[in-house]
Amino acid sequence: MSQTETAGTFHALHHAPTPLLLANAWDVGTARLMAGLGAAAIATTSAGVAWSHGYPDGDLLPIDLLLASVAAIARAVRVPLSVDIEGGYSDDLDTVEDNIARVIAAGAVGINIEDGTASPALLSAKIERARRAAARSGVGLFINARCDVYLKGLVPAERAVAETLARAAQYRAAGADGLFVPGLTEPAAIRDMVGTIGLPLNLLAWPGLPDLAALTALGVKRVSAGSGITQAVYGRAAVIARDFLRDGPGALPSEGVMPYAEINALMGTS
Repeated sequence: MSQTETAGTFHALHHAPTPLLLANAWDVGTARLMAGLGAAAIATTSAGVAWSHGYPDGDLLPIDLLLASVAAIARAVRVPLSVDIEGGYSDDLDTVEDNIARVIAAGAVGINIEDGTASPALLSAKIERARRAAARSGVGLFINARCDVYLKGLVPAERAVAETLARAAQYRAAGADGLFVPGLTEPAAIRDMVGTIGLPLNLLAWPGLPDLAALTALGVKRVSAGSGITQAVYGRAAVIARDFLRDGPGALPSEGVMPYAEINALMGTS
């Protein structure tokens, strides 16, 4: 399947009867694992990718390292790949456009790009540049605009819905294909978003988020694990490594371990 066809598939997944579930990966191995478990698409977690290269999350990962990860994952899986590019790794619009063009060239058919604490006008301008980069590439890039009003508490709680809706309108006008609102969990607010934004709504797995059946009924179209799986893996690895370093080989677990041969066979797939 060509990249153009894969992009079309990714867009269609946002209009299915049930939400697209994205168990975010952070390297080739985890991307293959997710795909092998039946994931309809692969999305990266910016935090996990940054940590895998020894960098903190927060637009600090050198773009060449991101591109190397994207290219490697794109070669290793056949399902659509969406890449979390944080804020585009720059506030210079020419640089952002170039970065996005390079992410598409590396094999991505979707991106997440966030506003953070910056002006929504800046993200709108970045989305316009992303749309331009996609048009030049001929790939129907899915641009998921992440709105951090809830995640970062940018306005008082009573104004959060109105502020998010205002930003959503700007991002849609700029060319966004979806809206990601991490931290949003309240069913009535979710219903308001779905009925107003005119874009597929993406939510983050978060304490207090309704279950999948309720999210489906509310009209949510995408749910992301974010860095949650990565954090769980790091937490488990820290416990195992600490016990091993303290107690020796007898501390290594024998239960819940994925067999060596199974992992090795997974890495041999294409």
